[in-house]
Amino acid sequence: MASASMKPRKKLPNTSGSTTYDPAKAGSYGTIRGMYRWFALWRHTLLAAVLALFGLGFLIAGGIFAAVAMTPVPDINSFAARQIDQSTKIYDRTGQVLLYDYNRDAKRNIVPLSSISPNTINATIAIEDSSFYEHGGIRLTSIFRAIIADAFGATLSQGGSTITQQVVKNTLLTGKKSVVRKINEWALAIKMEQVYSKEQILETYLNTIPYGGTLYGIEAASESYFGIPAKDLSLAESAYLASMIQAPSYYSPYGAHRTELDARKDLVLERMHTLGFIDEATYAKTREEKVSFATAGQNSIVAPHFVFYILGQLEHMYGANALTSGMKVTTTLDADLEVKAESIVHDYAMKNEKDFNASNASLIALDPATGQILAMVGSRDFFDKTIDGQYNATLSLRQPGSAMKPFIYALALKNGYTRDTVVFDTPTQFSTACKPSDNFNSTPPCYAPSDYDDKFRGPMTFETALAQSINVPAIKALYLVGIQNAINLAKSFGLTTLGDPNQYGLTLVLGGGEVRLLDLTGAYAAFGNDGVLNTPTGILEVDDAQGNILAGFTPQPTRVLPENIARDVSAMLSDAPARVPEYDLNSPLSFSGYDVAVKTGTTNDTRDAWVVGYTPSIALGVWAGNNDNSKMVKSIAGFIAAPMWHEAMAYALSKYPKAYFGEPTPIYTSVPPLLRGNWYLPDAQGAVVPHDLLYWTDKNNPQGSAPLNPAQDPQFSYWEYGVSSWYNAHPELFTQGVMLPVPLTQ
Repeated sequence: MASASMKPRKKLPNTSGSTTYDPAKAGSYGTIRGMYRWFALWRHTLLAAVLALFGLGFLIAGGIFAAVAMTPVPDINSFAARQIDQSTKIYDRTGQVLLYDYNRDAKRNIVPLSSISPNTINATIAIEDSSFYEHGGIRLTSIFRAIIADAFGATLSQGGSTITQQVVKNTLLTGKKSVVRKINEWALAIKMEQVYSKEQILETYLNTIPYGGTLYGIEAASESYFGIPAKDLSLAESAYLASMIQAPSYYSPYGAHRTELDARKDLVLERMHTLGFIDEATYAKTREEKVSFATAGQNSIVAPHFVFYILGQLEHMYGANALTSGMKVTTTLDADLEVKAESIVHDYAMKNEKDFNASNASLIALDPATGQILAMVGSRDFFDKTIDGQYNATLSLRQPGSAMKPFIYALALKNGYTRDTVVFDTPTQFSTACKPSDNFNSTPPCYAPSDYDDKFRGPMTFETALAQSINVPAIKALYLVGIQNAINLAKSFGLTTLGDPNQYGLTLVLGGGEVRLLDLTGAYAAFGNDGVLNTPTGILEVDDAQGNILAGFTPQPTRVLPENIARDVSAMLSDAPARVPEYDLNSPLSFSGYDVAVKTGTTNDTRDAWVVGYTPSIALGVWAGNNDNSKMVKSIAGFIAAPMWHEAMAYALSKYPKAYFGEPTPIYTSVPPLLRGNWYLPDAQGAVVPHDLLYWTDKNNPQGSAPLNPAQDPQFSYWEYGVSSWYNAHPELFTQGVMLPVPLTQ
């Protein structure tokens, strides 16, 4: 009898030709063996990859050692004396008006390390190179991480540079990325560490790095930003300057990213605390410390908010070093319109501060056909420190109030409703967590909004409700189209800062989200461009120092709304008679002889006031409020912002071609009565009593048949209760129980 060891062995499942293991195709024995074979195959593959990477690493390491041996030692004392790079010039759209010479009159003051505040030294090391005193010029972990990352990405651009490497890059090498340049950088860094002390390298670094604009080195930066020598910099001031090193234009205190600069300053302090440079109490105290920056040079820049916006874009596109490479940048700015707009914004903002406690204002003008920015006024005065004038309010996130309403109505029109669709402005409870009779209760979880004047107007068409900016009809329109659908549409228009629908609920239509004036004006411009969005842009052409074109303007239109729907929205927003009685025919929102669509927006607590309007030739939006988000005097945008908008728009209309909107969609008699303005109809029982839209219309198919059981809709009883209350409160509209055919609210 054969022993057990002599029995034939069961064959393993065949996994050849595949590295994918499928346990469902194997038995329990096959599962164990199959997994073993699968892991074995992957082990060989991984081993081969690791060996290849190490091989690449050894080749690069060999290249470094060879380069170190052959590289002459650079004279560190000559670095600070090197010629400052060429200036980058920013022009208006004509290419004739110089807005800013980025590197003109460059400033550099050389100081010894002993004349630099220890706060600055520690802050810089903490954020730029925390192991500066330990490494020999390069960090091997960073190099191998770069090798692995770049092996998969087919480039050699990864890895954090040491301070020594940055000295080499900023003073000896070009910014062009290549394997040879990177090896040279590593070799020179190692060589420098062998010859010079850490203090010499650090002193060179702090005297040569750019801090934005014309400023090179810590002494020039300290004097320009704070008016003090580098030896006197406080911890907070040092943290700010260390924050700017990574991207001086992006993190400029005068640009559009002051919030990001503040956050990076906090990161520097956090790193200093982690590394033991400061204790917990100092860390906490300095985080809360307020730092004031000196005013930027007033005579050297035109359209400063726009210029810093462009510099930030250039830095993002080409890197910080490119800004000193001698580029010529032709922008989209209309310098004449910009100067006029700055004057208008300043004058009205000063008046608003007295009348409405609104200390600041901003303005954006765009070409709807291209998205090109024609004017950008970020504050009433860039150089006014009392209101933090350098802050660019056109790029800040603010609640738009009723300026969100056109997007909701646009989606309703797209879904089959019409401009003449009737909806009731009546006291309505929208929260199903409360009773329909709680139609004046907005204490959470209840939600029963009203308007600024606490009036309710009864039946209104979409057009009159939008023109007069009435809240309850707009909320009903949002419910009809769906919150998520509305957000999706708004984002397609460029309002990408809107978040999850759960953040807003039905308040979205009243401006519960946050948007930027630049984006909002660009979105309205799409209505004026027959539903085609052109993302706002500020650059026409970028040329290098030799005159070669690096980038040019290329239109990138995107259709976000059907042409007929866009024209319907424009018809609704340009209907001056429909604004009566909220605004008279000669209000600041109207222009005799011109097709101008316009919408106001005011937040409930009067922290923000907006007016955005457009023709096919020009889109112009303004914002008024306070940078610190404090409240204004309770009023509406029609009083706070509309006069400023009107004057700026009037000037723009005088410059750009007169154009008219296309004809809106005809409303045929074949559509259901409420969609063509007829709201006094006999109901199923033959009684002529008012019912809201949900009674007559399937909200998902508004031009189809009426719903068989409208009460199934969770909002039905709430809307009906509001209409019934209005019916009982207005007996003058009825005779013997029959509703009189009175006109709709105008």
